[in-house]
Amino acid sequence: MLVTNIQRFCMHDGPGVRTTIFLQGCPLHCLWCHNPETQSLHPALLFSREHCISCGGCAAVCPTKSQIIRPERRWNRGTCTDCGACAAVCPTKALRLSAKEMTPQEIVAEAEKDRAFYGRRGGITLSGGEPLLHGEQALELLREAKRSGLHTAVETCGVFDGSLLPELCRYVDLFLWDIKDTDSNRLYRYTGACQERILNNLEAAGRNGATVRLRCLLVSGINTEEAHIAGIADLYNRFSFISGVDFLPCHLMAEAKYREVGSVYEIPPTAATSPQTVQWARELFDRLKTRPEAS
Repeated sequence: MLVTNIQRFCMHDGPGVRTTIFLQGCPLHCLWCHNPETQSLHPALLFSREHCISCGGCAAVCPTKSQIIRPERRWNRGTCTDCGACAAVCPTKALRLSAKEMTPQEIVAEAEKDRAFYGRRGGITLSGGEPLLHGEQALELLREAKRSGLHTAVETCGVFDGSLLPELCRYVDLFLWDIKDTDSNRLYRYTGACQERILNNLEAAGRNGATVRLRCLLVSGINTEEAHIAGIADLYNRFSFISGVDFLPCHLMAEAKYREVGSVYEIPPTAATSPQTVQWARELFDRLKTRPEAS
């Protein structure tokens, strides 16, 4: 399976200390995406101009002549096939592929290196991208983790093959379920997601014994309105398998990643969320919820 990053000592991707495995591929195209390098279903070629020394190694091996050094450093993305030949010879890693192939066993072996830090609550979290796009491979990774006695969490946007859930719920201790917006039209406009599919999968997860924690990214000027917070409270109040809700701020720190993938960073500066807005959402939700949250 395609792994973009293994991030250690994470404190916000589930309980305790986590090792978070980021997987390649996502079915959505969120305006505020913080990991654009994970969107493509195949490894994307990334270029950091700041690290390029114009040595010419990439141009010498590029089969489509897309890497150009002189008279000026250019990369013709229109003819590039993301084959990775240039990344293989780049001495400074200015050119690199966004993901590498790893087996479930190799991934768990990496996580095992952190076992001493997990304590009673920590473990691994699958993220992305959308980790459940990997289907049977994701299932095998989770099985391998449980065979090793690791706590497992999956961060999901809810857009995946729901037929996986009966088996999936046997190996996932906690789902971190993104609720990007409760307004269906706005959700589709800014992410391309179908609200009905997300909620159908959420309900199916509950029927199969899942424990879910909602994660709600607040994007100023888009979903920071009372109706959205009320919609989240309604979901929480309706479904007892939802153990709690986290409100997260939108940040604007991904611009360099967009440059590396050759995309335009379209999110407006006004989308950044202040601590005061997060506190407002938290307090409003607390007034609307009808039962306590699990810690």
